[in-house]
Amino acid sequence: MAHDILQFALYAAALTLLAIPLGAYMARVFAGETGFLGWLERPIFALAGIRPQEGQHWSAYALSLLAFNAAGFVLLFLILVFQDHLPFNPLGLPGLSGHLAFNTAISFITNTNWQSYGGETTMSDFSQMAGLTTQNFVSAATGMAVAAGVARGLAGRQQKTIGNFWADMIRATLYILIPLSIVLALVLVWQGVPQTLLHPLHAATLEGGQQTIAIGPAASQIAIKQLGTNGGGFFNVNSAHPFENPTAISNALEVLAILVISVAFCFTFGRMVNDRRQGVALFAAMGVLFLVGLAGTYVSERLPNPLYPAAVAQDAGNMEGKEVRFGVGGSALWAEVTTAASNGSVNAMHDSFTPLGGLIPMLNMELGEVVFGGVGVGLTGMLLLVIVTVFLAGLMVGRTPEYLGKKIEAREVKLAALSLMVMPLGVLAIASLSIVTGAGQAAILNPGPHGLTELLYAYSSTTANNGSAFAGLSANVDWHDAWLGIAMLLGRYGYIIPILAIAGSLAMKKTVPASAGTFPTHGPVFVTLLIATVLIVGALTFLPVLALGPIAEQVSIAAGQSF
Repeated sequence: MAHDILQFALYAAALTLLAIPLGAYMARVFAGETGFLGWLERPIFALAGIRPQEGQHWSAYALSLLAFNAAGFVLLFLILVFQDHLPFNPLGLPGLSGHLAFNTAISFITNTNWQSYGGETTMSDFSQMAGLTTQNFVSAATGMAVAAGVARGLAGRQQKTIGNFWADMIRATLYILIPLSIVLALVLVWQGVPQTLLHPLHAATLEGGQQTIAIGPAASQIAIKQLGTNGGGFFNVNSAHPFENPTAISNALEVLAILVISVAFCFTFGRMVNDRRQGVALFAAMGVLFLVGLAGTYVSERLPNPLYPAAVAQDAGNMEGKEVRFGVGGSALWAEVTTAASNGSVNAMHDSFTPLGGLIPMLNMELGEVVFGGVGVGLTGMLLLVIVTVFLAGLMVGRTPEYLGKKIEAREVKLAALSLMVMPLGVLAIASLSIVTGAGQAAILNPGPHGLTELLYAYSSTTANNGSAFAGLSANVDWHDAWLGIAMLLGRYGYIIPILAIAGSLAMKKTVPASAGTFPTHGPVFVTLLIATVLIVGALTFLPVLALGPIAEQVSIAAGQSF
């Protein structure tokens, strides 16, 4: 246990120390201060006809984003359907079915990376590289661009624009994602992750049979899947596979990569709004929620399963579904990190966690993945809850709510409240539709409350644009491929559009000087109130259904009952 606690402390320290300078660097990138590197972007802007100095109204910013994502969906869909006619397909894999290609294309353009397929047995090298890895970059850059635009809107003074989407996305890709991915990919190759276009390996097993071992351009995809909070694995078992995560060093670097950009955005935001205390306050609120979730997951997994006789109880805790080389501590840390971010990679089977150990990662997603969350969109999701929090604070002190010197009025509160309906609609409404109609029940492989948890986890993961799977759900069927795709679209754009509208509205407002009655939004009182708002809005919304799923299962296990 002492070793695990030391691991957690070192992780938190390393993450913070890396995020602070990265946040400062990203603020300069989005301000256009690219220095001598400007020669990289100028030919791209010239060829594309982009004028980065010309800002866009929030609606034009949003339309540019939607148009770019729609084009990406069409291109990726075609690559997946016709992959058997495209090069770099050493296994001769067929094209994907229409419903699976639909689901996968939506998954990768929305930065979800939900996988209703096995990577090495379904996707050709061309699909992995030209299709999936490309979207890993641009979907992450899209989220980063949204955060930059929102920060400009909140910092703006009577202006109609929030920046240029095309410039923000290109700069995020060119100056942040590509350099970091190159470095991480090279380190992963050094650690033993394959990066090749050679044909699969063939080996004889001890029983005398033949085994085909898939290899491919894995390191490059793994680097951006972690840094961009994507999570789609090159191999089916994801970051538990020794080719994706072969050593303790690769494990440490990958789990740092998952959160470093999301955490850095807190500090980027503080610099872009010219008040670093605001970024620190957001970092503190997210950090507290993260540490509480990590502690809960770890303690739940350290306890032995009460259904096991004392003679066979595992002293190391619940090791079912976990890599021995990572143990309970490494598995709990990864589970908390990957569900706090919108990153679907796993290094242990969440389906094998204890009921309460699996509840916390699912709740992280149901909170809207605002505990750092995905690159860019985690920050903007938390800012939506900041709007709600300052509204509540304004009611308590009897003043018009303010944030960063801007009056928060009916329009902003209504848009923020609208976004709060996204998770309940995507999880509760669609999952209940699957149960009530019976159309989605055949895919549930486990009986009782655990089966309900499997279904809830799938729709929580997709609506939160996370992509991790609980297993036990045969999702590659027409019903779930279609509705999980709809949940991903809802979870992505149901948050992005309202926060861009709020940013555009606030950008046009005057700044109100702080007075004695102004409620400060950077102190411990506000941080506490923000945490309470996150928990009330998120946790209480899902408490009834969680009581029927993981909580009921935990109570049953404690009573000696299994299903």
